[in-house]
Amino acid sequence: MIGWLQGRLSETWQQGGRCGLLLICQGVGYELQLSQRHWQRLPAPGAELSLHVHHSIRDDGWTLFGFTDRIERDLFRELLAVSGVGPQAALGLLGTLEPRELVSAVVRSDLRRLCQAPGVGKRTAERLAVELRQRFRERFVALVDGADISSDGDDLMGEALPVAVGADEVGITLAALGYEALEIHRALRAVAATGLASDAPVDTWIRDCLRWLSRAAA
Repeated sequence: MIGWLQGRLSETWQQGGRCGLLLICQGVGYELQLSQRHWQRLPAPGAELSLHVHHSIRDDGWTLFGFTDRIERDLFRELLAVSGVGPQAALGLLGTLEPRELVSAVVRSDLRRLCQAPGVGKRTAERLAVELRQRFRERFVALVDGADISSDGDDLMGEALPVAVGADEVGITLAALGYEALEIHRALRAVAATGLASDAPVDTWIRDCLRWLSRAAA
């Protein structure tokens, strides 16, 4: 598995929305894809260059993705772990937002900011906020500490879940039935909007959430 490369920049290339370079290392040329932002900042051919690498192995071939620092590569890998987010969408996010801006947008659930990236629609942005918000808070502490995480956008997760008593039990039950985190959060917010008391029995919350989820899937 290739994790880091150092060599001489031979040439750069662009095909449609994809950008990359050819890096010569000890007589071997490695082709890597980069984010648009990094590609635009590359030095002239012939310059020495080192890149952290994500090595993707699939049935249809191997692909190398290059990053100037380890944090960006780690962010790329976290983005790929989210269902529906492929390499090009992940590169689009990193090409549109600096690491601190990306972490801030996810932690703040700033959907408008996330949707600025090519290939990222509102549903994908919601999924990123739901699945990565806590993960980013825990893993990228230095970036979170320096980020403005006050809510001023389309805040999907800024408020606490609307169930004051038994929230975890409701979520665990719905997850056990096969629902994803994003679906569960939407159901909880929708049921709360109907006026159901936050201290209503857990069984009532589960029943009403299941009804809403059933109607939403129809």
